[in-house]
Amino acid sequence: MTAPVTSAGRAGAGGQGVDARRPPSPWRVLALVLAAVAAALLGVAFSGAALPALLRDPGAAVRWGLPATEVLTELAGSVTLGALVLAVCVLPRRAVVASTRTARAGMGTADGRAYPRSTLLAGFAAGAWTLLSIVHLVLTYANVAGRPLDSASFGAELGVFVTQIDLGRTLLLITTVAAVVTALALVVTTPTGAAWTAAIVLVALWQQAQLGHAAGASGHDIATSSMVVHLVGAAIWIGALAALALLVRRVGTDLSASVARYSVIAGWCFVAVAVSGLVNGLLRTTGWSDLTTTYGLLLLGKVALFGVLGLLGLAHRRTVLPQLATRTTDWLFWRLVLVELTVMGAVSGVAVALGETAPPVPEEPPADPSPAYQLTGHPLPPEPAGLRWVTEWRWDLVLASAAVAGLVVYWRWVLRLRRRGDSWSMARAASWTVGMVLFFWATNGGPALYGHVLFSAHMVQHMVLAMVVPLFLALSAPITLALRALPVRATQLRDDDSRGPREWILTLVDSHVGHFLAHPVVAAVNFIGSMLLFYYSGLFEWSLRSPVGHLAMVVHFTAAGYLFVNALVGIDPGPRRLPYPQRLLLLFATMVFHAFFGVTLVSGESLSVADWFGLMGRPWGPSAIADQQLGGAITWGIGEIPTLALAIGVALAWSRDDDRTARRRDRQVDRDGDTELDDYNKMLAGLADRDTHPRTPQD
Repeated sequence: MTAPVTSAGRAGAGGQGVDARRPPSPWRVLALVLAAVAAALLGVAFSGAALPALLRDPGAAVRWGLPATEVLTELAGSVTLGALVLAVCVLPRRAVVASTRTARAGMGTADGRAYPRSTLLAGFAAGAWTLLSIVHLVLTYANVAGRPLDSASFGAELGVFVTQIDLGRTLLLITTVAAVVTALALVVTTPTGAAWTAAIVLVALWQQAQLGHAAGASGHDIATSSMVVHLVGAAIWIGALAALALLVRRVGTDLSASVARYSVIAGWCFVAVAVSGLVNGLLRTTGWSDLTTTYGLLLLGKVALFGVLGLLGLAHRRTVLPQLATRTTDWLFWRLVLVELTVMGAVSGVAVALGETAPPVPEEPPADPSPAYQLTGHPLPPEPAGLRWVTEWRWDLVLASAAVAGLVVYWRWVLRLRRRGDSWSMARAASWTVGMVLFFWATNGGPALYGHVLFSAHMVQHMVLAMVVPLFLALSAPITLALRALPVRATQLRDDDSRGPREWILTLVDSHVGHFLAHPVVAAVNFIGSMLLFYYSGLFEWSLRSPVGHLAMVVHFTAAGYLFVNALVGIDPGPRRLPYPQRLLLLFATMVFHAFFGVTLVSGESLSVADWFGLMGRPWGPSAIADQQLGGAITWGIGEIPTLALAIGVALAWSRDDDRTARRRDRQVDRDGDTELDDYNKMLAGLADRDTHPRTPQD
């Protein structure tokens, strides 16, 4: 193995010259940062966002301060999330002791503790995010109301803005989340704590996606979901790179492995940002002529800068990673990091300019005063007859991306096993493919579209997600495949205690919570009990009115169904499976409760969520109560078919287990003789001898 090249060694070998591994000078760093700021300000100026308003101008401080604060707020939030992601799955958790020469070269220190510094960096970044969010909230109100900051009634009006106006409440929630993340990031010390803290950051990004052009009425749902994917992908991509650059002195000799791990994450983020950006661009334009408008030119500029980012990322992977494997540090790494961050800053500036520029497609809601539009925000779809269940779509980019990513990742694992000579059942791969296709259709096709206006269609979606899709997913054994295909993180760095995908799967499967939820009885109670709780509480209405509620419903019922099916006939590790007779009893008990729920809906006369389904104003289809009773029949009918398939599967598994036990006993008899039968015959012979020759008291 090639030894690391030190700065002294290269200087001696090459004589006088510039050390190629020396960190960049402060002047070059300052020049690149100023270039990024200049690009951002240029985008703001080009958009016209900083020009004086025609009515009630809040002042130059607000006009210029608001876009600048937006850029800084997004960057602070990105660094917060990126630093937490580094702590979750990138940086090693052990102390790295760097040599004196390495420390002087700028890539290591005597302690080398990069992991705790990552969570500390997340805490400081979250603190800056909190302060900037407060400033952003104040400037946003000043801009919306056209009030100068020194207005006499500004404070009282700001209080009304954050308590009674949706925009103000959303911005206040984002600020509160940032403050909570600040407190948590400063105290967490484990990858699990960092993961939970990062999940809280996602709440703020989801709320941020509700703002700007995504909140327009035209394509609101797809625009919001695509904006969520866009913000999360960009935040992880930008923030993790910035955090890695800030922590590079603490990473030490683990730089090569850390950059390689980040590179994989950056590749997924690049795809997520590219797809979501394309979807958002298509929603804001109607034709080629729209690209000549100010919004269109800014959009083209963002696409060009994004293409540069992709090329830099490709050069980063192909050029820097092989060299970092044999060198402690390199100026090429710093140059690529700084140039990439510069272009990212320029993209962020143009993105802010896009947010302040009116798109060619007007954001006024269409002239549709129908009750269905007033409730759902969408025109009433046509009657669900015939092929409309497969030709009508209501896109959700978050769930669609999850389905596509699931297919890509599973088949990559299968091909990885085959390349190294291992086998994997094509029947399992086909089962996963069918499950993902059904999941994609249920969350983006007819069930998603009509499930928002018809209770019966909602029950079709629910039954497919909770009972049909999990059956295919459990039979495909995704966890078993992942544990076989994913590399072990400990083989990359000696004494590396970080968690890669494989380690996270094992952590979840072996945790106390994982064992509890995977227990067959708990899985059955969760499967039935959560359904009863969902439909007989306000959770059902929340899922209809809130995108977050709808996403939570989809994730919960799909996961609950998978845990239940896996406990009965699955292959994946996790549950302590019951004996086969008890499995059948548990399944039949579940069938009884499920049938009871369906019969209750069929015979019920009280309309569920009456102020939603009862006020839809449909000119077609049955009445709301008749449709609900039809939904009960669908629940009863569709639910019994997968349950019957599960019962057959348990019976077949029981039969195969008996056959395996019999074959194993036959092999033992052939090898050692039938010792059990011999012992039994000896016992019978002893009993017979005792009956024939009874013992006397003298005996």
